[in-house]
Amino acid sequence: MFALSNFIIALAKVIDIVLTVYLWIIVARALISWVNPDPYNKIVIFLYRVTEPVLGPIRRIIPRHSLPIDFSPLIALLIIIFLQYFLVQTMIQVAHSF
Repeated sequence: MFALSNFIIALAKVIDIVLTVYLWIIVARALISWVNPDPYNKIVIFLYRVTEPVLGPIRRIIPRHSLPIDFSPLIALLIIIFLQYFLVQTMIQVAHSF
């Protein structure tokens, strides 16, 4: 049973690391949007390709009401933080209950 417990804890920590890396990628995308980035830069292309599958649906759900500010990165960051505190911590607590 301890092997399953360790597996769940390891999986939770890997999920936490992936969520943290994705959080920083979204932050980089938000910061880069404040300047006029070169659309042909490989880093800019990477940031847009990696974050658009998450930010695009959020933009469609949240109405902009003609505001010049895009709140989708903030909402995505809040969702990631929620998942880190809820999902990862729940997985660790379940693993400790074995």
